[in-house]
Amino acid sequence: MEDEGALVMDWTTVLLVPAVVVITAGFFYLYSSVLRLMSKTTVRNKVVVITDALSGLGNECAKAFHKGGARVILCGKSWEKLESLSEQLSDDCDPTLTFPAKLVLIDFSDMESLPDVISEVLECYGCLDVLIINGSMKVKAPVQDMSLELDKAIMDMNYFGPITLAKGILPSMISRRGGHIVLVNSIQGKLALPFRTTYAASKHAVQAFFDCLRAEVEEYGISVSTISHSFIHSPAPAEESPAPEEESPAPEEESPAPEEESPAPAEESPAPEEESPAPEEESPAPEEESPAPAKKSPTPASSRPGISPEKMAVEIVQTLSSKKKEVVMANSISKVAIYARAFFPNLVFSVMAAGVKSSAVNFDQDL
Repeated sequence: MEDEGALVMDWTTVLLVPAVVVITAGFFYLYSSVLRLMSKTTVRNKVVVITDALSGLGNECAKAFHKGGARVILCGKSWEKLESLSEQLSDDCDPTLTFPAKLVLIDFSDMESLPDVISEVLECYGCLDVLIINGSMKVKAPVQDMSLELDKAIMDMNYFGPITLAKGILPSMISRRGGHIVLVNSIQGKLALPFRTTYAASKHAVQAFFDCLRAEVEEYGISVSTISHSFIHSPAPAEESPAPEEESPAPEEESPAPEEESPAPAEESPAPEEESPAPEEESPAPEEESPAPAKKSPTPASSRPGISPEKMAVEIVQTLSSKKKEVVMANSISKVAIYARAFFPNLVFSVMAAGVKSSAVNFDQDL
């Protein structure tokens, strides 16, 4: 009898475990389907402003919101590239189901032009529902090598520019008793790394600003979300990096996608700039051009470290529908480092100092 009872229990267990797995999988599938449906209804007919729309992440956000039926306002520093992006969006979607994109030139390094830019943005549709603040400037260098002018340029791009834009559109949202501001920030707004002094300071500052803003505008029905991400891989901005690197404000358009990738380009930018004309002049010589194809050969997104712009864009759309206040998109090591910084600060400081001295620990690959 005992053997028969044990046999019955074994069969019950065998049948119960798959049933639980199937039910759990069905629940998550239903939940994800509901989120996708909510995301589509959330963005439809909404006026959405996307800064640095020419970057890898900005480009994917433009596609996602335009396809979802939003009235997108694309902001960037190159009118020709904005027009090209707008034409691409129109070609990829049914024009009867979408709205033509509005284009606005914006340069966070030119603070004096921002009031006019804000007025132009508001004049596009007379109101604003969603503001996605994307784009930043990053420089990797020892603190003693950073000039005060470069410090100010980084702060303008990463802090003063975004908060000026947010404060400019805020009265419109308050008068309409609604709106959503999304700040695409870096994980270095929570954990500072060596050789990123001003960059980390600007990211900490802008994180604190929008944390305070969230509490102040909640009574007006305005939501504020911050998305702190680690390294974003995107081949498109990487190809455009040589030309913009000549100007200090240019990283604004590049860094959203390679925001965590730009440390190397920041110091190595002269090399790509000098090499870029070489392949054109030496095109007949295939021997010297062979390295170029190796660099351009695409690596599968699944095998590359970091986050894809497509995944980031999906997360931004879902953040609007769920109204999450804070999202951290990073690997487990980065998340553990954030908590370790809070609970074991001395340990984190020692590890980072050891990494600077011996280069045995390279946090930059994970954060």
